Amino acid sequence: MRLLLTCLFCLTMALPARAFTFTALDGSRIDLSEWRGQPVLVVNTASLCGFTRQYGDMQALYETYGPRGLVVLAVPSDDFRQELSSNEEVADFCRVQTGLTFPITQITPVRGADAHPFYRWLAEQHGHVPSWNFNKALLDPEGDLIGFWGSGTRPTARAITRPIRSHLR
Repeated sequence: MRLLLTCLFCLTMALPARAFTFTALDGSRIDLSEWRGQPVLVVNTASLCGFTRQYGDMQALYETYGPRGLVVLAVPSDDFRQELSSNEEVADFCRVQTGLTFPITQITPVRGADAHPFYRWLAEQHGHVPSWNFNKALLDPEGDLIGFWGSGTRPTARAITRPIRSHLR
């Protein structure tokens, strides 16, 4: 049984990023495979973080490059104890107060044993574990990781927009 579980874990970690799904704020399913052919910027977020101003940059990227294929996905997490207490509060903050229109998941662990499988994949296959809120992972149109940046790099930084532009339709 232990060998079977180990094999299943190894197979999960070998999956491409497009194999993962999240739960959206409204409870629907977000399937990364539906965005095959498009670059995807995945950002672990928190509503009460000092980097929350980066939501505006994420929205600007989505509005600028979304029509050409970019998907921006926010993954709210309370791993650093800076997220609101419920998905409803996150939805109110992100959609109503901040006016964000890109996809947003429910509150999701991004570190440690309870980390979402996408974030375990980032850690195990690529050595990237969010060290704080607003870490950014950029996937190319095939789902391969092409960049990972920390909180201090704004989503609109050239280091991120250059590879995004090179993968747009």
